[in-house]
Formats: sequence, structure tokens, C-alpha cells
Amino acid sequence: MATIVETRPLVEVTNVRHLYGKGHGQMLVLDDVDLTLNENEIVGLLGRSGSGKSTLLRSIAGLLRPSEGEVRFVQGEDGSQPSVSMVFQTFALFPWLTVLQNVELGLEAQKVAAEERRARALAAIDLIGLDGFENAYPKELSGGMRQRVGLARAIVVDPSLLLMDEPFSALDVLTAETLRTDLLDLWCEGRMRIKSIMIVTHNIEEAVLMCDRILVFSSNPGRVAAEIRVDLPQPRDRLDPAFRALVDGIYVQMTARTPATRVNDGLFPGMGIAMVLPRISTNSLAGLIEEVHGTPFDGRASLADLADSLQLEVDALLPMAETLQLLRLAELAGADIRLTPEARRYAEADVDARKAIFAQALLAHVPLAQHIRRILDDSAGHTAPARRFREQLEDHMSPDYAEETLRTVTQWGRYAEVFAYHEDTDLFSLEDPS
Repeated sequence: MATIVETRPLVEVTNVRHLYGKGHGQMLVLDDVDLTLNENEIVGLLGRSGSGKSTLLRSIAGLLRPSEGEVRFVQGEDGSQPSVSMVFQTFALFPWLTVLQNVELGLEAQKVAAEERRARALAAIDLIGLDGFENAYPKELSGGMRQRVGLARAIVVDPSLLLMDEPFSALDVLTAETLRTDLLDLWCEGRMRIKSIMIVTHNIEEAVLMCDRILVFSSNPGRVAAEIRVDLPQPRDRLDPAFRALVDGIYVQMTARTPATRVNDGLFPGMGIAMVLPRISTNSLAGLIEEVHGTPFDGRASLADLADSLQLEVDALLPMAETLQLLRLAELAGADIRLTPEARRYAEADVDARKAIFAQALLAHVPLAQHIRRILDDSAGHTAPARRFREQLEDHMSPDYAEETLRTVTQWGRYAEVFAYHEDTDLFSLEDPS
């Protein structure tokens, strides 16, 4: 049965901006975010890590105050003020309390009488399928059962809005699927008093499976890049061509680049040596090349099919795919990834030939690697302190990003034998320190 979407607003977010840090290290995480969340709909926030989705969710929950802009809850027709509950990724249960005591916590904070508190908590536990585990402690429960406790604790206070921050990402695939289906059943059957749900996810299929609307966020800073309405009836079938078309369309949206946003959007914000690099290992890149090169893909794969094959969410797959594109070892075309001839040679080469191919790509297309190698070539002892490059990066990015970027290029350079690095002395050189 399909969810009926009405236009009555529940939450209005207007011109929200959020900055972390102070002074030179200040970072703009959200910029000019506008959205309206209506009653009787599930809305998904989809995007890469660092796109500000969880920051926005916490701002709506009242856990963070935006640097600018407003989050406004619209009063009900009876004049009541909407309430909020939140389900976290990491369960956030108190290990010394039983299931029943954990679920009662919110009601206790609202000073609900003990008898009513117990009755409502038992009803919520029964609703989410944990009847019989009221006196168990979290350590006795599986991950899926602990997340059910978190859900019961959230819904027992009868919130108007349920916020969920990657609620299934810490669970195994089968457990996540069961809990996701059970939550949808409760929602579609109207067995919860919740008026709306907003969920943060990195899983495109999960978003299409659950949501009535999906807001795709760009990165650096986070903005709403696209709004996608999902009109498929519930329950939804992953094998339905319309379902697959929506998934592919979102992959296209998330890999698209325009001249206006190329510098600041996506995986590699910045230019030249100040390009931020992700922590992607050469082993991961080699594994992705081998997967796309082999059967059944034969050099070209749908990102959705590849995510299924490797059991990767978009937040893990896209950085790997885009790193290959940065190195000109792959091309992203719409919802597909295609290996270049150089990458296919890499897949079939021995270890030394692979290193040579990677070294050529690294020096040709990663300015920071070029810069480090040039300094080493020109210095008298062919050495240079890592501090020199770390400080240069910190002129353009936060210390955390500078450290991550330098660690990444160090790992890539060592693998390719473009340069060596000695951790004890924090020194780059052209010779292996050993």
C-alpha cells in the first residue's frame, strides 16, 4: 500500500548554514539549506560523508544550533507543538539498564507516572517485536535487537517526527533488511503515532526502498543538490525496472559535475597541491579494478550492480571510483564506471608492472605527489621533512584534512616507489629508509 503524502508542513528549514571550528580552521559544513518536511511522508537525506546530513538532522533535533538560518516546527491544527525523537547509528543504550528500563527513560524524563510509564514501555517493546526480552540487558542482545530497543525508546514518547541517523548501517545485511521491513510495515499500517520520518543514509537502494522523497546533498559545503520523488507503491521490489531506474538515476545525480561546482563539489575539493585526498588504500583501488575487469563486468559496470557485488554503500564506492577517475584509470559515465585501457593493463600485469603504471598515473595527475617528488629531486640530500608539506597544506585546509591528505599521498607514493617515507624521523626521501 502506498504512503499518502499530504502537503501540511511539519518542519520548515530556512537558509541554514553551519560552520565548525574557529578562526583559520573554520569549515563551512552546510550552506543555504532550505527544505520543508510534510506530514505523512518519509524523507531521506542522501549524500557523501562530510555533506552535512547528520549536522542538519541534529539541528532539526535541537542538538545543534545552526550558525545562521532557522529551523521552525509548525504547530498542529489543535495548537500543539510537534515533538522529536531520534534513533542513532550506535544504539546509544545504557548497558547497566534492562530493555524495559532503557525504553522507559524518555517517559521518566517527562515525569510520566511509573504505572503508565511501564504500560507504555511494554506496549512499545511488544510493537517492535521484543516481547519477552524486557528484563534482558543490552549485552545479551544482538545488534539488530539493540537497535529495536533504540527504536522502541524513540517511539514510546509518541513523537511527531522520528529522526534516524544511519540506523541500519551498523547491522549486517540480513538484520538490516529485516528491521527496515518491519519499520516500513509499522509505518504503512499506521501502527505508530509518528507523523513523519526523516532518515540519513548512504545507501541509495535503502533510500529508494523506504522514502517518499529523497534529498541528494552535494559536499564542501553541503547543499540540497536535487530532490527526487519516489512514487512507487509499497512494498517495493528491488528487481522492478522502475526501482532500478531510480537507483541508477541517483547514481548519475551523485556523480554529475558541472563547471560551476567542479572545484568545490564532490570528492576532491581544492586545486593543485591543495586538493584534499581521501583515505583510499591502493589495495582497495586494485580490488575495484580487478572486480570491474573480471566477469561479469568485463571492464564496464553499473555502479548499482557493483555496489551489490561488493556489498558497498555509495559512501564507500564513489570515493574509490572517483579516485580511479582522478588517476585516469577509470571514467564515470552516468551510472556506470568504465576502466581505461591503462587500468585493464594494470589488472593483467605483475606486481612490478602494476607499480610502474600506478607511479605514472600518480605523478601525472596528483599535484601533491608531483610537488613532493620535485622537491626531493632538487634537494641536495634528496630528503625533505614531512612537516614542510604538512604546513603548506594547512595554509589551504584544516589540520585534519592536511594530515589525511598527506597520509594518503604518502601511502600512494610508497606503493608506487615514487618516494620513500621514514615515520621515525617524519622524513621523505628518494631511497627506501631501510
